[in-house]
Amino acid sequence: MFYSLTGKVAHTEPGIAVIDVGGVAFKCATSMGTLRTLRLGETATLFTHLNVREDALDLFGFATQPELNCFKLLTAISGVGPKVGIAILSEMAPEEVALAAAAGDTKRFCRANGVGPKLAQRIVLELKDKVMNFSTGALGEGFVEPGGPSASGNAAQAVEALTTLGYSPTDAAQAVGRLDSALPVEELIRLALKGFASK
Repeated sequence: MFYSLTGKVAHTEPGIAVIDVGGVAFKCATSMGTLRTLRLGETATLFTHLNVREDALDLFGFATQPELNCFKLLTAISGVGPKVGIAILSEMAPEEVALAAAAGDTKRFCRANGVGPKLAQRIVLELKDKVMNFSTGALGEGFVEPGGPSASGNAAQAVEALTTLGYSPTDAAQAVGRLDSALPVEELIRLALKGFASK
């Protein structure tokens, strides 16, 4: 229903950001990572997700599209509700979530409130498939240009991880294509994200 909200930051508190859009204030549940980017009285854009329940409409807002996409991935996992999704994203940035899942690091997820060992294992199991499994040809024939990442191997897995985080397949392939495809998947993702951040 809402793709994003752009307006002045009217109020913040732990887990909550209020954005005033033309005199209408929207209360968004959000992560600590997003809250750190907001300044009272300044204009901000939050990418949003409306969670519809029988007794309530809850609006969630995030500073970046990758963070919103990561939230949606997390909350699609059985046992991970919106509160737990926010708790995880308050502990880890989206790229850290992807790296922890790829590395099978359940302890990182256990740092978030509401995540025990069993739930952490389920998160890693389900996210690892989405972040790491990449079948040859999934990007389409002729998608990868010469000098870009191969259709299999570490580079392809890194491209898939980046697209899962919300980057376009073209941007992800170009970012990874500039790197040494012999590097470990985690390193390729880290360096590509660093490249995006520096733009």
